[in-house]
Amino acid sequence: MNLSFLLTQGIPTSLALAVVGLAFAILLIRNVMGASAGNEKMAEIGGAIQQGAKAYLNRQIRAVSLIAVVIFVAVYFIRGGLASAGFVVGAVCSLVAGYIGMMVAVRANVRTAWAARIGAHPALKIAFNGGAVTGLLVVALGLLSVGLFFLVVEKMYSTKASIDALIGLALGSSLISVFARLGGGIYTKAADVGADLVGKIEQNLNEDDPRNPATIADNVGDNVGDCAGMAADVFETYAVSLIGALFVGHLTAPEGNHAVLVYPFVLCGLSIIASLLGIGWVNFVKQKATPALVGGVAVSGIVAAILFKFATSAIFTAPVTMAGIAVTPSALFYCTLIGLALTFAVVWITNYFTSTAHNPVRRIAKASETGHATNIIAGISVGHHATLLPVLCIAASIWTCWDLAGLYGIAIAVVSMLSLSGIIISLDAFGPITDNAGGIAVMSGLPEDVRKITDELDAVGNTMKAVTKGYAIASAGLAAMVLFGSYVEELKSFLKLDEVVFDLMNPKVIIGMFIGGLLPYLFTAFGMDAVGSAAGAVVLEVRRQIALKPGILNGTEKPEYGQCVDIVTKAALQQMIVPALLPIVFVVGVAFLGKEALGGLLIGTIVTGLFVGIAMTSAGGAWDNAKKYVEEGNHGGKGSFAHAAAVTGDTVGDPYKDTSGPAVNPMIKVVNVLAILVIPLFFK
Repeated sequence: MNLSFLLTQGIPTSLALAVVGLAFAILLIRNVMGASAGNEKMAEIGGAIQQGAKAYLNRQIRAVSLIAVVIFVAVYFIRGGLASAGFVVGAVCSLVAGYIGMMVAVRANVRTAWAARIGAHPALKIAFNGGAVTGLLVVALGLLSVGLFFLVVEKMYSTKASIDALIGLALGSSLISVFARLGGGIYTKAADVGADLVGKIEQNLNEDDPRNPATIADNVGDNVGDCAGMAADVFETYAVSLIGALFVGHLTAPEGNHAVLVYPFVLCGLSIIASLLGIGWVNFVKQKATPALVGGVAVSGIVAAILFKFATSAIFTAPVTMAGIAVTPSALFYCTLIGLALTFAVVWITNYFTSTAHNPVRRIAKASETGHATNIIAGISVGHHATLLPVLCIAASIWTCWDLAGLYGIAIAVVSMLSLSGIIISLDAFGPITDNAGGIAVMSGLPEDVRKITDELDAVGNTMKAVTKGYAIASAGLAAMVLFGSYVEELKSFLKLDEVVFDLMNPKVIIGMFIGGLLPYLFTAFGMDAVGSAAGAVVLEVRRQIALKPGILNGTEKPEYGQCVDIVTKAALQQMIVPALLPIVFVVGVAFLGKEALGGLLIGTIVTGLFVGIAMTSAGGAWDNAKKYVEEGNHGGKGSFAHAAAVTGDTVGDPYKDTSGPAVNPMIKVVNVLAILVIPLFFK
């Protein structure tokens, strides 16, 4: 493959590979749907979960659409028609990726439970393939939306117009991601916490006991939070990272150097091949769940590294000048390797802090023996400890990439890191599918050996969910550095300045940093408040039903599952609005203080947001698995004093790991993208 071909056909080729990814997603959908959905009882339970998930997402789309119309108009007046069209494209594709992925997941759950009657590997395949649909949709739609929009606008106008318009697409995907993450997180954890507080602690019911009126809402929540929410989250990070690389390449390379724009697209296209091979590994190599899933990621990473080497050598045959610095092809390739290495490092670190096989989780479980308070103290401690290694790895990656290739090198590392999203998101969606499968197995009365298999898969899925959240937040931290650099470069270009300085002796910069540092804390507080109040409403409803119908507990009367579903649906939609709009309020408010203050806001938000996100998701995942570790028979097992304390820790950790913590990720990007978007409005 020669240089001229890649320069002229590199982007179309990457888009063709995205179409291949979509085709394989369709094949996986057919594969999952072709499996047996089980008996009549399972179909009834699965149908209730499907109906609840669909109803919630439809109502969420209507609620978000009203806000999106207002922002669409604002983008039109600030950046023009092209950017507002990009806003619509980003928002729609983000919604589609999450919606389709979730609708497949709520059908894969019942099929996974039925396949567990045959054995662990058949159940693993269906659950993973259901998750892989979401993973492939995220990367394929992300690449297609950015690539097609870029090519169409470039052909009609110019490269500069195309790059500018992509800011709108980034904002559309980021905004939808915040709403999806917050709304889905509030829904799932309000139902989960409410179900646990009454079911486990007050009535001594097992997980997913059909006598618990909140159990269907809990199962619905797993899907709207960890399938639809995570899909929108990583779609946004993927699209924004690709756009950030294009933005930096356009602003720092000599005019007319098309190679720096083609390169990120080619990396994303080739990584779809790597993800497909990783998905194939999980399907065809018969192993236990954890080795199979980790092996799939390893295969994807190795294949991606090999393909990146050939692509880099073909596109860059000589050094390219970036911001006045000569960057060699080998330096760019090393940046791709750093991105891949950071992915594996974050996966390993997060696994260490959240898996039952390692000391942090076992330490929380041990602390449960002495009470609820010591469990909480140990969990918070683990979350804080979990920030050290990821932040050091991110800092080392930024330093090394900057030394190799400047800001463009960091952008390429982010693209490389996000290129594995296809396989990584497959792991995340695997979690709620196996969780639901276990619940369906219990509610439909399948044999104990089936539940044993689904429990084992659920434990693995729980760790994988924690791992992917760590991956998403780490990539967000690296991507935010690129977006901050893009803000600086755009300021220089728009105001025709040689440099923009953020002097720490300038009070405006310090004020901006303080306000930016405050934002993640205020944002996560609103999310925690929402879960707490909605969970309280669920608790009252479950108590009401049990008091009104005593036969629920002995199985002679059926709970009204729809009441709890309705409560958490309304709560999620109502209470996601204010925190989701906070980034807009903060950016616009601080922009009145000047460009230096807005730059300080971005720095403060990135720094505290990264720490808050990592600490909350790691602590929540560790609390959850500490409870599972006790339920396996350790420290007294189910029904013991330690178990009660572990359940308390798990309920505290639920909004940490599935609502507030992961929602910080898109919030950081919204702040940075908005800052770039409003430059023409405030700084002239």
